[in-house]
Amino acid sequence: MNATRRLALQLAALATFLPSHESRATDKAPALLLAKVYKPGIDLDNYWVSEKFDGLRGYWDGQHLWTRGGEAITPPDWFTARWPSVPMDGELWAGHGRFAAALSTVRQRVPQDQAWRAMRYQVFDLPAEPGPFTQRLQTLTRLLASADSPLQLVEHVQVASPIALEERLRKTVKAGGEGLMLHRGDSAYKGQRSDDLLKYKTHDDADARVVAHIPGQGRLQGKLGALLVEAMADPGQPGQPPLRFKIGTGLTDAQRQSPPPLGTWLTYRFRGLNDSGLPRFASFVRLRDALEGPPETEWQLRR
Repeated sequence: MNATRRLALQLAALATFLPSHESRATDKAPALLLAKVYKPGIDLDNYWVSEKFDGLRGYWDGQHLWTRGGEAITPPDWFTARWPSVPMDGELWAGHGRFAAALSTVRQRVPQDQAWRAMRYQVFDLPAEPGPFTQRLQTLTRLLASADSPLQLVEHVQVASPIALEERLRKTVKAGGEGLMLHRGDSAYKGQRSDDLLKYKTHDDADARVVAHIPGQGRLQGKLGALLVEAMADPGQPGQPPLRFKIGTGLTDAQRQSPPPLGTWLTYRFRGLNDSGLPRFASFVRLRDALEGPPETEWQLRR
């Protein structure tokens, strides 16, 4: 069977068994504030800036922890024993460059103390608190004034200029951070995607769905050469069909030997869009996990 015929059969098979992302969403998912993308030129005077942590979004409802997708998180009792009985929004974080460790720890149905000792809950907002973010931040600071590890308040600062913002981004990334978050000081908490919260990184990332395996050639003969993936078009251009493109870099030898199944969602990194609207220099980052919540289906970034 030639490669073209194999690809056609894979696409046909995908269409018959792959459920849409909406059908996998859970009604228990908390309504969280989600970020849009920072674009140079906005007035920074009314924004608070913090580090973006590479962990898993965690929602504390006052008694229990939940993932962004509405899955229950079961840490050891000591982890949340002295937490305030008010809703908090934050990130379950295991340290710079340790996303996989954080994910593995959160996925445990029987929590392991040693793994959870390395975790922190980085709190950045109070979803049920009325008033603008600046006021909520003051309340949160007072609330966590006497808190100790693993409950930690995310530091927020204000920057004087775009140059200062760029310098802070550079230092954060150099120290191992993912990037920055900018939160509008006069905004109320909204359980939706909003430009009241912005993400600023040195690169873009988004999610796509595997629709076919492209065979390798040369040194990759007999292995995966690239993944054909599908992502939604730019939301600024309604009515556009999904975009399909190849991702051939960032994959390990093990992944090329045993490729992600059709229908799998993945996160990829890219640097802007080319003239045709496709992502430039798309590179595989990791497979998505259900605990990360529903995949992003447009040109948006996750918090």
